Amino acid sequence: MIVSPFLIFTLIVVVLAVLIVYAGIKTVPQGEQWTVERFGRYTRTLESGLRVIVPFIDRIGRRISIMEQVLDVPPQTVITKDNAAVIADGVVFFRVHDTARAAYQVQHLQEAIINLTTTNLRSVIGSMDLDDTLSKRAEINETLMAIIDEATNPWGVKIMRIEIRDLRMSDDLQAAMNLQMTAERRRRASVTEANGLREAEILKAQGQKEGEILRAQGMREAAFLEAEARERAAEADAKATEMVSRAIAAGDIQAVQFFLGQKYVEALQAIGTSSNSKLVLMPLEASGITGAIAGVGELVKAMGNPPKA
Repeated sequence: MIVSPFLIFTLIVVVLAVLIVYAGIKTVPQGEQWTVERFGRYTRTLESGLRVIVPFIDRIGRRISIMEQVLDVPPQTVITKDNAAVIADGVVFFRVHDTARAAYQVQHLQEAIINLTTTNLRSVIGSMDLDDTLSKRAEINETLMAIIDEATNPWGVKIMRIEIRDLRMSDDLQAAMNLQMTAERRRRASVTEANGLREAEILKAQGQKEGEILRAQGMREAAFLEAEARERAAEADAKATEMVSRAIAAGDIQAVQFFLGQKYVEALQAIGTSSNSKLVLMPLEASGITGAIAGVGELVKAMGNPPKA
């Protein structure tokens, strides 16, 4: 069977057309941007979707992901300001915002970001003491992010955040720090105990002082009341004596008998309650007491009315 030249030419044209269409139509995935180069020079950037380029003249240069990406910063030994060795590692989150610059301003973009982060991590931690390094991790992250973001901006990269994942010390340094922390805790406990004892002694002394003051005030008030009572008793005795004197002068025998009877009863009560009295003889009949009082009254009456010459 003989194939006609026209058919062969038609097949060639169809194949060339398919190749041209295939070479000129590009499908860019979501989350990526492609650069277009014409004779080796960058011309434009293709967004995601179905795109058309000039076949055999234009070609796809770099395929760049514009999604946020994460890079692991490998562990490295860093010397702090006070010559302590720590092992630090972390992660870097970044996103490409300018595809052309990310493609043509730097070679091996991810490796460049890792090396830049590693170098600056040593610089930042090297300017801090060990205690600050362990306690100010957020400050280290912010400082690193500001430095790396500024350095990578010419590459069309935006640093989203940097996180220090781990800070480890050598076994010897960790043991030394544990001993230091234990000693510090013991010192604080001793200081707290000493302060507690001192405050307890101060409160005890203040309590004793206030108790002595209150005791002195109580004794003074008691002495004052006792003196006042004695004074009132003396005044009462003086008034009673004055009243008896007036009664004797006026010849009122009943008042004299009442006064003497009261004193007699008080004397008997004092004798009866005395701790030194073993045996007491006293008239227990009311008639005896009354007779004694009457006798005294007669004596007073006789003294008040002497016999006439």
